[in-house]
Amino acid sequence: MRRTLAFLLCVCAAQAQNFADIRPSPQQIAWQEMEIGVLVHFGTNTFLDREWGDGTADPAVFNPKQLDAEQWVRAAKAAGAKYLIMVAKHHDGFCLWPSRHTDYSVKRSPWKQGKGDVVREAEQACRRHGLAFGIYLSPWDRHDPRYSDNRKYDDYYVAQMTELATQYGPLVEFWLDGAGSEGHVYDFVRYVRTMRTYQPNALLFASLDFMPYADIRWVGNESGFAHEENWNVVDNYGILRWRPAEADTPLRDGHWFWHPNSEKRLKTLEELMEIYHKTVGRGAQLVLGIAPDDRGLLPEADVKRLEEFGAEVRRLYGKPLATAPAANPASIAFPGPRRVDRVVLQEDLAHGQMVRRFRVEARVGDRWVEVSRGTTIGHKRILVFEPVNATAVRVEVEAAMGPVRLKPIAVYDGGR
Repeated sequence: MRRTLAFLLCVCAAQAQNFADIRPSPQQIAWQEMEIGVLVHFGTNTFLDREWGDGTADPAVFNPKQLDAEQWVRAAKAAGAKYLIMVAKHHDGFCLWPSRHTDYSVKRSPWKQGKGDVVREAEQACRRHGLAFGIYLSPWDRHDPRYSDNRKYDDYYVAQMTELATQYGPLVEFWLDGAGSEGHVYDFVRYVRTMRTYQPNALLFASLDFMPYADIRWVGNESGFAHEENWNVVDNYGILRWRPAEADTPLRDGHWFWHPNSEKRLKTLEELMEIYHKTVGRGAQLVLGIAPDDRGLLPEADVKRLEEFGAEVRRLYGKPLATAPAANPASIAFPGPRRVDRVVLQEDLAHGQMVRRFRVEARVGDRWVEVSRGTTIGHKRILVFEPVNATAVRVEVEAAMGPVRLKPIAVYDGGR
């Protein structure tokens, strides 16, 4: 009987190891549907013109006299972001909440006479404006002496993780950055168990080589570009898992923290739209890095650019020329020639990701002309092509790993 049971378990495990069989959790589907988030970097680095703090900064330098988390959230929402991730502790170890487990925090700053809590202000602003809230807690810590002792530091990290997971309401995402951690051993199983205990619906982010148990993976670069072929299922150390890509990129090129006189690094609207098409438009998540200045406010130029970006996305994709029910092939006909220059495709991810190759054709005059083709679709695929005057558009899946279930197909004219 035991051998039979063991055999059945092995067979079931083997059958599960098939890319086409892996499905996302409801939480992963909901997260992917949000499409755009922001990541807020703020701390002692902001006041010292630093990008990488070394853990020696005096907490007294942190004094944002006009801090307004509402302004951050309003700007993020104008950009189309559906969630905000607050960097609660960066690599320098300085904590933006009054942690009970270290004095290296806002408790020792003059801001609000040591009684402030940046994480709380950001969280509450998100709740008021309908944004989901997430937290970044750097595993690397250049200040705390416990970092040199793996076990002691694990105790410290888990204690801080527990504070953040139990005091700031539901978290949509918990971010673990792998920077600077080469050669250090973390008890990831304990970290995961802690987060699952207190925040069972939060998704864990980490790069593939840093943490095999996470729910979201790093896209692999900070330019904000996902690969043209982008699969949600990845092989994590011999185990297949649904692990969609998150593409993070700072609003100011190369700067996650605010730096004075860096306005020229602010990405243009054209650059942001290219990033959008190569992240969201390739089935990945876009996370824009935003950085309050030493006042505690997003610079006016950054706010304006975020507003411009959100307005342009809405202009291009707010209202399609036409839609068509899911089918293979799926076809959209117009009453007369219409200018068309982009198509948006989506798979119903509750049934997995199946499409391996597809093409898009437009009927120009009396013939069908191929205007675009691609590999994966996933959550969303945006195809932008040279404009054509078409009487119809059709999409055909040429290769798939299993039964394809597309959501309604949408056609747009970006020149309107």
